[in-house]
Amino acid sequence: MSTFYNLLFLPLFLSIPGTYVSPEAIHKAKGITLVSTRSPYQTDPMTPLCELGADWIAVVPIAFSRQGQTDIRYDIAPWQWWGERPEGLRRTVELAHQAGLKVMLKPQLYLHGSWPGDIHFDNEADWHEWECNYLRFMGYMADLAQEINVDLLCIGTEIKLSATQRPDFWRDMAGQLRGCYEGPFVYAANWDEYAGITFWDAVDFIGIDAYFPLSETPTPSVQELQKAWKPIVRKIKKTSARYGRPVLFTEYGYLSVDQCAYENWELEKHVRSVPVNEQAQANALEALFATFWDEPWWAGSFLWKWFPGTEEHEGYPERDYTPQGKKAEQVINQWFVR
Repeated sequence: MSTFYNLLFLPLFLSIPGTYVSPEAIHKAKGITLVSTRSPYQTDPMTPLCELGADWIAVVPIAFSRQGQTDIRYDIAPWQWWGERPEGLRRTVELAHQAGLKVMLKPQLYLHGSWPGDIHFDNEADWHEWECNYLRFMGYMADLAQEINVDLLCIGTEIKLSATQRPDFWRDMAGQLRGCYEGPFVYAANWDEYAGITFWDAVDFIGIDAYFPLSETPTPSVQELQKAWKPIVRKIKKTSARYGRPVLFTEYGYLSVDQCAYENWELEKHVRSVPVNEQAQANALEALFATFWDEPWWAGSFLWKWFPGTEEHEGYPERDYTPQGKKAEQVINQWFVR
């Protein structure tokens, strides 16, 4: 068990629903999600993250399935990317820890032509088979997390229908995984899912992938966005108080295009035709930090996403979520070095 876990997260287990975790026990994670690479790193990807002021990274191994199928496939040699496979994860975590960065292991499901939140089965037998397969996958991830001393384990990402309609599975799984991994747990709920989760007391953080729609304005001001955040903040705060758990933004981010503070998942479908807008991205990030940074129940966040400086990612997509080489990078650095 890491020293970080002993000193920081132990008070969370002593909290009870309806009370806040002591502000002294909450660390504002300045996290970045590192994009997986096809092949081993040519240079150390942690150096620019440390220069940015980050103190956490998230690594995202991908497992594959299809809608209506119960199988979950991981480490599919030879075509699965190196950065997603166990050898890539081990090396990434090793480099991160050498650089003084902590690591969240955030396994995710990829469904071709669909979204994990829509996973659904019409009969109990199929649900049971899928849950057994998912538990097997997460058991492997928990063992790996323990082996390589990961600092935080995410037990699911945006699996909306399952998490809201079958909470007993998630509660039982969290209990079983604690026998494999000694560190803290989070579940990463989609922004429209977190309020319907009833097993938050079984994990250590309320995780939210915080893509809340805020404004349809092409370039909304920071003040406009902060105003839009206010009713959302009230609802999140109530959930934190109800379960006695701090809130961690397990994902957040904005495309660098017009209207990026609204529905990025819709913009993604035709992003190449949307005007580039670095200022909109920068304003959206400034508003998020200004809104949440001083909230005692907010435990920090993980930006989506950052490309390592490897050969296959030369150049930074001008419309992508990455802040690299954009106005948004300056905004992030100013907040991270505070």
